[in-house]
Amino acid sequence: MTSSHIPVLLNESIDFLNVEIGKIYIDCTLGAGGHSKEILKKGGKLIGIDKDRVALDLAKKNLSGDFTLFHGSFSDFPKFLKELNISKVDGIIADLGLSSMQLDNSERGFAYSKDGPLDMRMDKNSNLTAWDIVNTFSEKDIADILWNYGEERMSRKIARKIIFSRPINTTSELVKVIESSIPPKLRYSRRRHSALKTFQALRIYVNNELQELEVLLRNSSKYLHKNGRIVIISFHSLEDRIVKHRFKKYAQDGIFKILTKKPLVPSEKEVYNNRRSHSAKLRCAEKIV
Repeated sequence: MTSSHIPVLLNESIDFLNVEIGKIYIDCTLGAGGHSKEILKKGGKLIGIDKDRVALDLAKKNLSGDFTLFHGSFSDFPKFLKELNISKVDGIIADLGLSSMQLDNSERGFAYSKDGPLDMRMDKNSNLTAWDIVNTFSEKDIADILWNYGEERMSRKIARKIIFSRPINTTSELVKVIESSIPPKLRYSRRRHSALKTFQALRIYVNNELQELEVLLRNSSKYLHKNGRIVIISFHSLEDRIVKHRFKKYAQDGIFKILTKKPLVPSEKEVYNNRRSHSAKLRCAEKIV
């Protein structure tokens, strides 16, 4: 793993976070530390969290300043704050996308474009893998996962073909099964790769991503100081919908003020320089009580 990952919406997210010297910020998805590096440059104190131990090791080399790093889920950040005897923080940032380091490493099994094992775990210590789902779950459960977490319209046909094609051991084998499940006319009319939604759904389920996002958003209202801000960068509609609705609920309750009436998206220049940023959406809210 190298430090080739380019942080998405870097300047915009740091501006919205409104970093001040000596104040405390949590980077819930540390990665190689791209966003965290800018927080530290501005004099902020950093708490970094990541499920991926390799990313944590890399971030340690990339960062300098007042920082503490934790291995674990970002939904557990209250536990980490308790360890540091900190009751509240001044800002929270979470970039929910996969890093280029993870996507480019075929051994992680995240990318449908690279042949590798069906893993997809962000935390290699966790038990459930994509292989387990594909090879041991029932047809109905697989179809439900593909629909609920990938919004895959062909979920039932793909699930049925998966059952008939077992065992499926690699990402390339799974891609072939998915493509053979979709009629050519429909497959060629899709703007994105036929396997994208299935791989997204499996990854989200393996890593419990949407549930952890819900917990993070609930905790943000409890652990942010007044005038503290939360910045979330999402990469698909399921995540963005959760963030949008939670921010709206907090605004209606008089807890948060929404600072992004519409989600901020990357400029044409950023998308040109970093194709993987094209689907990013940034939302920010400020605690007002």
